[in-house]
Amino acid sequence: MDRQSGVESIVLAVLEQLSNNASAYELDMQLARAVDAHDADPAVFDTVRRLSLSVAEQLGRYRQREADFSALVDTAREITVADDVDSLLKLVTRRARLLLGVDMSYISFPDGSTDERSIYIRTADGHTSVLSVGLRLPGSGGLGNKALSSSAPFWTPDYLVDPRIEHNKAIDEVVEAEGLRAMMAVPLAYGNKPFGALYAASRTVRHFTADEVSFMSSLGDLAGVAVERTLLHERSADTIEQLRLRSTAAEAVTASVREMSRTYSRMLEQVVGGADLHAVMAEAHRMLGGALRLCAANADVLVAHGEMPDVDQETLTSAMVQAQSAREPIRLASELWTMPLFSGNRHLGSLLALPEHEPDEFGRELLRVTALAATVYLLLDNRSEDAEDQIRDDLLDDLLAQPQRPPQQIVKRALRMGMDLTRPHVVVVVRPEGDSLGKVSVWASSYSHRCGGLKTLHRSYVVLLVPASDSGVTARSVFESVTTSLRTPVTVSASDPVTDVVSVFHGHREAVRCMEAMTALGLNNHASSARELGFLGLLLSDHHDVDGFINIVVGPVLNYDQLRSTELTRTLEAYFEEGSSPTYAAKKLHVHPNTVARRLERITELLGPRWQQPAQALEVQLALRLSRVRHVLSARDAPAEPTRPADDQLA
Repeated sequence: MDRQSGVESIVLAVLEQLSNNASAYELDMQLARAVDAHDADPAVFDTVRRLSLSVAEQLGRYRQREADFSALVDTAREITVADDVDSLLKLVTRRARLLLGVDMSYISFPDGSTDERSIYIRTADGHTSVLSVGLRLPGSGGLGNKALSSSAPFWTPDYLVDPRIEHNKAIDEVVEAEGLRAMMAVPLAYGNKPFGALYAASRTVRHFTADEVSFMSSLGDLAGVAVERTLLHERSADTIEQLRLRSTAAEAVTASVREMSRTYSRMLEQVVGGADLHAVMAEAHRMLGGALRLCAANADVLVAHGEMPDVDQETLTSAMVQAQSAREPIRLASELWTMPLFSGNRHLGSLLALPEHEPDEFGRELLRVTALAATVYLLLDNRSEDAEDQIRDDLLDDLLAQPQRPPQQIVKRALRMGMDLTRPHVVVVVRPEGDSLGKVSVWASSYSHRCGGLKTLHRSYVVLLVPASDSGVTARSVFESVTTSLRTPVTVSASDPVTDVVSVFHGHREAVRCMEAMTALGLNNHASSARELGFLGLLLSDHHDVDGFINIVVGPVLNYDQLRSTELTRTLEAYFEEGSSPTYAAKKLHVHPNTVARRLERITELLGPRWQQPAQALEVQLALRLSRVRHVLSARDAPAEPTRPADDQLA
């Protein structure tokens, strides 16, 4: 056989081996036998061997790529049926470890739960000792951070000695403890936005091939799309569930609204149909259960269902003011709920409820509906009482007006309301230190009902006429009541007790003057009375009411002298001029000491037993001096009477 035929035989043998996927060793053996059999040229042998090995290598790469592509297709098929992100990530890490033949693989995500930039291990596959799920690592340095910053794969044959990597001490310690050498990281991204990294690591030095890097990158891209799809699916499922819950809640609300509308209609039908208040409240009690109590503005119980604990009036007033501002039921410190009954700014009463269960939105709305029905009933049934409340407010307005109506008319009006204005009363002024006049007005309405007094709004403050004989105690009592109920700063001032219709006007001026003096002294958010301030009220007030001060302090003595032509005022002046000595005062007046003693007793009856105490004695002396100066100036400025001509001149 010639050499040409031998070469052909060798080539055919090699092609046959290549078609049978022979290994390089098998190709070498086949070539050696063919050369020996055909005495081929060694140069031809080398050429055929080189070409066959190249073809075998390329065929191997093609087959590997085909296997990788098939693996990617299988992986894509598996991850499309993953139910959640964690299952998907576990599948991806397992596939990466098995297909690349590495010791372990894992996935890291940026940790958005902390302020510091860091990453955490979301899932891992393979034998690990340190890289456990949930491990947090610094967000700077390392292989994954480099892949994320460049949005491209990055790999190294030996991590710890690779100078291209920005090493981080914490990450290096983990890699060293795990015994990792060769590592590769590819970004997980959706579009151009990376959101994690996929790692493959081996405990031996290894140079990853271009095909392995390409396969790992494709797996990362596939995983990124799958993760985004799964997250979108989960968000869609959450949205659908939320919509379902909202739909269910909307249906429940619609049913509640229908039931509320039917309940309100039944209550209004009962009110308009002439049913009594007990029947109306029985309908509400049937829906709420527990205990129910309806109170009038003066705290009288109108209707009661069930047992209910007692509530002090101050707590109830405070809750009603809050509820009136919020226009919704307010819960007290206990399990009680209250809702006030208002028509405009007029307080008609309050609804107290102790439901069997904590009221939800439907229960609170039912309380409002019940309060509205009760308000309508009271407006229809108690029109005369509402008119009486307005008449009581009008009465105090008339008492404070100037000029006043005839006192006899006012006295008769007061008696018809059960008020005796000849008994001691105190005029109290309550000024809110802020924008809370409406709240104070609501409180004053309840307070005046309880104490049997009167109230009205006057400019920027509330005026009360309270049955009392001690102005200081009354001012402090009002202050404690309003601050306890409203928790808001107020200033309270009170006049001396008044015992007639005309004095109410002067008492109001006195209380206002007292408040002006308190403001000048920086005593806002306090309580005081005109008697406690004394002559300071005259000195510090914006309106120096000298006549009012004189009338308050020594007015009874001056009036007594004027009506009976006595000399109590002169005796009082001499008494103080002579060092409070009745004997020396008698010598100065040229009367017997017993006469001075009797006059001083009369003065005590008029001014009270404390007029000789140092503080009040100072005010008495000041009032006497002011009265004397006023009298002298009035006499000096009075026009002189014309001189009567003599009889002869008339002639």
